[in-house]
Amino acid sequence: MPTIIYLHGLDADPNANKAIITARHAQTLGVETIRPDLNCPPDEVVAKILALIDDNPNSVLVGSSLGGYFATLLSDMTGAPCVLLNPSIRPDLSFRRFLQDNFDGQNLSDERVIYRTEGGWDIKFGDLAWFDSHRLTIKNPSKIKVLLKMGDELLDAHATQAFYENAGADVLAQAGGDHRMSDYESQVGQVLAWALSFAN
Repeated sequence: MPTIIYLHGLDADPNANKAIITARHAQTLGVETIRPDLNCPPDEVVAKILALIDDNPNSVLVGSSLGGYFATLLSDMTGAPCVLLNPSIRPDLSFRRFLQDNFDGQNLSDERVIYRTEGGWDIKFGDLAWFDSHRLTIKNPSKIKVLLKMGDELLDAHATQAFYENAGADVLAQAGGDHRMSDYESQVGQVLAWALSFAN
């Protein structure tokens, strides 16, 4: 059986709703779920996930939103399979909303905090450059499954769909819905079926 490494999104933590639902349903299938706290700078997030993959070579990454970005990035780096839930594909662009809200037109240093997540990560202006220099390439499309809600109010689901489909990944695009995937309880069976399919 694989081990699921669940990667939460921005303003979430290891006890996020989808993380708990995933772990609970995985447990009924005899599958362990690891839920790291990703409220730290992006290079630390990558190091943390790499260590977990090394310790659990038969792991599947399940990533939501920003966690979906990191799951794709780590799949690019290691070949680990992943299941993505409304993934972010360009955090360097989507995080610019924090500049418009608070710092529009200001000359910011890389160390300037532009947003603090609910989990306590101080996002710095320099982090945008990190994300820009770590763009997703989709090196292993056959190991990627994407679940999208086309009614996502935060990220451009159509751009996300095109990005993954053009790279050859399998995308299930569902009409309506929202970024948080409020109906996740009814979607988790599909997510876990995908995760387990990578173990065969």
